[in-house]
Parts: sequence; structure tokens; C-alpha cells
Amino acid sequence: MYLGVPAAALAGLILFAYFSYRHELGAAQARISSGSEVVDTPCGPIEYALIGKGAPVLLVHGAGGGFDQGLEFGRPLAEHGFTVIAMSRFGYLRTPLPADASPAAQAEAHACLLDALKLPGAAILGGSAGAPSAIEFCLRHAARCSAMVLLVPAFFPPGAPQARPPAQPSFMFEAVLGSDFFFWLNMKLARDTMLERVFATPARDFDDAPREEQERVLRVMRSALPFSRRRKGLWNDLVIVASSPRYELERIASPALVIGIENDLFGTYQSSRSAAERIPGARFASFATGGHLWAGRQKEVVSEMTKFLDQAGAQLGTR
Repeated sequence: MYLGVPAAALAGLILFAYFSYRHELGAAQARISSGSEVVDTPCGPIEYALIGKGAPVLLVHGAGGGFDQGLEFGRPLAEHGFTVIAMSRFGYLRTPLPADASPAAQAEAHACLLDALKLPGAAILGGSAGAPSAIEFCLRHAARCSAMVLLVPAFFPPGAPQARPPAQPSFMFEAVLGSDFFFWLNMKLARDTMLERVFATPARDFDDAPREEQERVLRVMRSALPFSRRRKGLWNDLVIVASSPRYELERIASPALVIGIENDLFGTYQSSRSAAERIPGARFASFATGGHLWAGRQKEVVSEMTKFLDQAGAQLGTR
């Protein structure tokens, strides 16, 4: 049957998109199928990966992440002489979502992972939605928290206006963010929209960033695939962030660094600055541009973190 040039071209485009999607999804599945281990703990199974040698840093990934996102964020620290422990939080990849998936329960899981690795303590880096459980870890296990870094922390003071999600994921959430195909398709056809609405990073900052920085941001975006293996954890994060619990930041005794970006489209800057003011002795490092993925600011952010962790380690005699 003769389809005509336009119909044939459309069919070819659909086939090309399908095979491109299958290829990239297969690569993503292969990436998360190796390089990590699952350890059984009293807090349940926990997936993790280790890179580097030196003082330990527990890297607590953000929303839409997993151990693979942790490795991406933690690689510069490993290159600087730290052992990075990149774990998958509750509901991400091979770490199941328990009935109690609160930041407090996740903090206990952090301690359980350190126990399994026979580590008496570690510095902890909580990025974005990983910040609440990092805070709880340093509150509940102060003696084991040698230092704390909060990177664009996704939490808001009680009373701050936040859109509270419904009790169950909506149809739109399941269809768009719960679908690997639609997530991939939006990455291809609406990259700038995804950058701004899903990753909270201004497209202009991405365009202005050096090539290596653009490639890093794209790796972070692509690392969200397969998204279907992360949606339970993402939904739990949305519920936690929207609940606006009050964290007793004034009780944190560990050295602390908070990094905030003024034009983070998630609006985390004010709460980041407020957190640094409430944590005794905390250092606050801020940048005007870069968005939630600090596009164009990687060298500066890494410099702040490594300098802080070196100083904290030197004070404790661990470096």
C-alpha cells in the first residue's frame, strides 16, 4: 500500500524515535545494573556504591536520583581524596520504600549503612531532597557526623507557602513522570522546559555555561532514567518537602556548610540562607546564578566543598 511521502516520513520518524528510546533506556538499565551492591541491615536492604580512598563522605542524593546520581555528584570528591559512599535512598532503584519513609527513618538507615560498612562515622553531604535526612542524621547521631554539607537543600520553614500534593500520585504524575518514554521524549523535544520545570535550572544559565558544564548537566538529566525505578522515592520526597517539618537546626554540633543558588527555580535560596543562620557556626556559600543544578558553577561548588571537608577533617585529625 502506498503511504505517500509525508506518511512514510512520519513512520520513519516514529521508528527512529522508538529505536533511539530503546537504545538509551537499555543503556540506562545497564548503568544501574552494575557498580552497586545491596546490603541487608536492621533498617532493611540498602543499595550503595563506593569510589575513592580517604576519609568517608556519605552522599545523600536528591529527588529523582539513586546511587548513580550520587556517583556523578561525588566523583570530584573521590578525585580529591575522599571515599564517597553513594547510596540509594528509600524508594530509589534497589532500596525499597518502607512503611515509614520519613527523614528520621532514613537517617537511621544512614547509620545502619555505616554499621554495615564498619565505619564509626562519616561526613555527610545532602543534596536537594537528600538534605532532610542528612540533617536528621547529624541530629540523631551527632557523634558519627564529622561534618555536614547541605547543597541546594530542598526543605522549607514551617509556614512557608508550599503546594501540598494529593494523598496518591495523580494521573498526570504517573503518565509523565512515571513513564520512561514520556520522560525521555520530553528530554528530546522540550529540553529547556525540562531544565526549568523539572530540574529548576534556568535555560539561559545552561546556554551560557562552558561545554563541559553543559555535558555535566545533561548527564544529570539523563541519569534520571529509568525514571520508573525512582518514582516511589520521588513521590515520597514530594510529600516530605511539602509537609514542611521543623528541623532543630540550632542543635547541630557538627561543622556545617550550606550552599545556596539565588536563582534556583525551586526557591531554595531563602531557606538555605536561613538554615545557615540557624546552624551554630555554619558557613554559607552562595552564588547568583546556576539554578538547582548549579550550571556553570561546578568548579566553585566543588572548591567550596573540598576546602570545607579538608578543614573539618584537619580539625578532627582525620585528614
